[in-house]
Amino acid sequence: MEGWDLESGRSGAQANLRTSLGFSPEDGRQAVATGFTTRSDIGPARDANDPVDDRHAPPGKRTVGDQMKKSQAADDDDEDLNDTNYDEFNGYAGSLFSSGPYEKDDEEADAIYAALDKRMDERRKERREQREKEEIEKYRMERPKIQQQFSDLKRKLAEVTEEEWLSIPEVGDARNKRQRNPRYEKLTPVPDSFFAKHLQTGENHTSVDPRQTQFGGLNTPYPGGLNTPYPGGMTPGLMTPGTGELDMRKIGQARNTLMDMRLSQVSDSVSGQTVVDPKGYLTDLNSMIPTHGGDINDIKKARLLLKSVRETNPHHPPAWIASARLEEVTGKLQVARNLIMKGTEMCPKSEDVWLEAARLQPGDTAKAVVAQAVRHLPQSVRIYIRAAELETDIRAKKRVLRKALEHVPNSVRLWKAAVELEEPEDARIMLSRAVECCPTSVELWLALARLETYENARKVLNKARENIPTDRHIWITAAKLEEANGNTQMVEKIIDRAITSLRANGVEINREQWIQDAEECDKAGSVATCQAVMRAVIGIGIEEEDRKHTWMEDADSCVAHNALECARAIYAYALQVFPSKKSVWLRAAYFEKNHGTRESLEALLQRAVAHCPKAEVLWLMGAKSKWLAGDVPAARSILALAFQANPNSEEIWLAAVKLESENNEYERARRLLAKARSSAPTARVFMKSVKLEWVLGNLVAAQELCEEALKHYEDFPKLWMMKGQIEEQEELVEKAREAYNQGLKKCPHSTPLWLLLSRLEEKVGQLTRARAILEKSRLKNPKNPGLWLESVRLEYRAGLKNIASTLMAKALQECPNSGVLWSEAIFLEARPQRKTKSVDALKKCEHDPHVLLAVAKLFWSERKITKAREWFHRTVKIDSDLGDAWAFFYKFELQHGTEEQREEVRRRCENAEPRHGELWCATSKDIANWQRKIGEILVLVAARIKNTF
Repeated sequence: MEGWDLESGRSGAQANLRTSLGFSPEDGRQAVATGFTTRSDIGPARDANDPVDDRHAPPGKRTVGDQMKKSQAADDDDEDLNDTNYDEFNGYAGSLFSSGPYEKDDEEADAIYAALDKRMDERRKERREQREKEEIEKYRMERPKIQQQFSDLKRKLAEVTEEEWLSIPEVGDARNKRQRNPRYEKLTPVPDSFFAKHLQTGENHTSVDPRQTQFGGLNTPYPGGLNTPYPGGMTPGLMTPGTGELDMRKIGQARNTLMDMRLSQVSDSVSGQTVVDPKGYLTDLNSMIPTHGGDINDIKKARLLLKSVRETNPHHPPAWIASARLEEVTGKLQVARNLIMKGTEMCPKSEDVWLEAARLQPGDTAKAVVAQAVRHLPQSVRIYIRAAELETDIRAKKRVLRKALEHVPNSVRLWKAAVELEEPEDARIMLSRAVECCPTSVELWLALARLETYENARKVLNKARENIPTDRHIWITAAKLEEANGNTQMVEKIIDRAITSLRANGVEINREQWIQDAEECDKAGSVATCQAVMRAVIGIGIEEEDRKHTWMEDADSCVAHNALECARAIYAYALQVFPSKKSVWLRAAYFEKNHGTRESLEALLQRAVAHCPKAEVLWLMGAKSKWLAGDVPAARSILALAFQANPNSEEIWLAAVKLESENNEYERARRLLAKARSSAPTARVFMKSVKLEWVLGNLVAAQELCEEALKHYEDFPKLWMMKGQIEEQEELVEKAREAYNQGLKKCPHSTPLWLLLSRLEEKVGQLTRARAILEKSRLKNPKNPGLWLESVRLEYRAGLKNIASTLMAKALQECPNSGVLWSEAIFLEARPQRKTKSVDALKKCEHDPHVLLAVAKLFWSERKITKAREWFHRTVKIDSDLGDAWAFFYKFELQHGTEEQREEVRRRCENAEPRHGELWCATSKDIANWQRKIGEILVLVAARIKNTF
């Protein structure tokens, strides 16, 4: 065993190591005195010839250089060129030239190989990703997620009401009795006798047994036991603090004394009276809770910081205000009041501090604070306004404001507040004084002009223009004043002079602001002023090529803001600039039709056809307006003038025929059609001729006309359809089939022809032939939703619901964005799956009217009346031309709406004049209903609808 060097405190090994390494304490002390030297100062730590630490190293490893050579040789041997590491295709597993230098040629070669690898990977990338995608889809189909399996049930949870949710029974507790009713640990107070007993037992162990120290050591229980080599010592007995008797009575007295001290802290100085209200104690506790939601440490930091700011700069008003608001937020209102009053002493000239003090103080105290503030700041308008607000009596308010006006006579705010409290006569007197004190206030001048008589108001406005020559409102008010007094010829002059005067005074004419003022005049009933302003500013700041587009947008904007006179003025001005523009006349005509009267529309159309005689639609609108008003001769005269301007117009010919046929003048209609066929023969003219004879019951004449028409227009599918339907009406099935087949040869892309032929075969019981016809039609017309829909319905009507569902799936694959197919697919599903299908349909066709109609019907079937009505409104708004939507909507209101709601739907439908829809066309184009009005057709279609969905 090595000894311990008591002198140096080191072991012998450490002393030898110090000697062998040539280290001495003196060297260390010198190094500390002169400073340390790092490796960067002296180079490598060891030379190649230095000996290593291992003094007994074998030859070849005794110096640092030997070991470095050995490590380099080991690195050279790392390249494993064994045959087992060689592959015929890939070569060696590692790089044969890893030890060689990496030059620019190597880098270029590596880049080329990397580009080749990337190119090869991209060639397989698409195929690989497709394969991975298919594998993932197959895996998801075989093993769907729990979330997917219960998605439809989760959607239904949105329909569960609160009452249904609360009525769900609780799940039973499957635990045993001991787990359900665990026994909690019972804690019982320990009696005083327990403490006294244990204190007594502790006294027996306060000293060491004398036998243990008899032989100068511990006596072992075994004979011949070894005495310990250490001499034993007497251990004095441990004196416990509990050696006396524990007096529990004194402890109770001390506890009572402590409670008495705490209660005395909240007692009042008056003996026998306490400030604690026993009834409102809990309320007081709630009021003590700070309303600030932040951390209490943050409040303390903020309080300390604000205190520092106040002490550093006591004349800084925001510091006092922020300190008071901090205390207010934390619930210490009295502290806040004290702080802000101290702030008023330190900053008596600060308006904000006085206003904050008035806000924090209660009523009467606040008045005193404001009175004190007025003495320090007699020119402060805000303090006077606050003083008036604190008064509850009107007379007191008036007194305060008049006192304020004595000190601050040029304050517009004070004058306005004082005038609002006065009666009209007193207000007029005050305003006369106000405009003298504040001659640049437009509001005061205009208020005075409104209270004066016509003559005085003109004088007031003239004075106002002299004092404020740059404000447009004075000029507009003057124009409104002249209009209100019947002097409308002056309105135009005033507005023109306003533009000239404002420009002379350097005011830029802002077109948008003037249009906004015109809209306000329109809403106020000043029509002439509104139109004069519009005419004056509508052309300002617009390029010549942008005029028409900008003016039409302005007119639409005015209509949206319900400023109809402004829009009418814009159209009138635009028609003056563009008198030969058919589009502008049309926009103006539609505006009058929707928002004007019949007389204004007819007057506009008379001017329109004078400027644009070749515009057929304007002639037709004029004739229709006269016809709807019951003035048939006037409508005829308009169409006669239209014939003169457009001698060979098909539209005017057909309008004239419709006018005569609707008024039961069938012979005149026949003569007109005969003239039209000779002078302007078209397919539509022939079709109308056939239809007129058909509806009048002259089937032979209709057939002859149809044959004649088909000689000239064999590629017009409606003629073939009419021929087949006439034959079908006469129950000549073979001839009807032949007509349809001939028509399909000439018009193979006509969907209605295919449908008529298929339904004819189905009607005679040839289901297989009908199915074959539809399959052939789908081959010739791919991606046609109407043909797919008829195929599905054919199978459904035949009772083959499974085949119908399969066909619907194929149809949706071929036409994934067809709203007609999706709407039918919703009701092919069972009731529980319909909502899920409707969600999918809305994702594919969000704005399709057929899908929206199907969703409305779905809510209707579930008796969700409000939601159904909302979706019906949405449907007819998106496509008002869909007659089926109006019919279902009307049927819905018949069952669940009021009389007003039914009439509203009917009126809107008549205004929209729908022309399309499967059920609508089936009724409106029926020969028996050829003279029915829109409202009558609506009732008929609604009566055909049955709630089978």
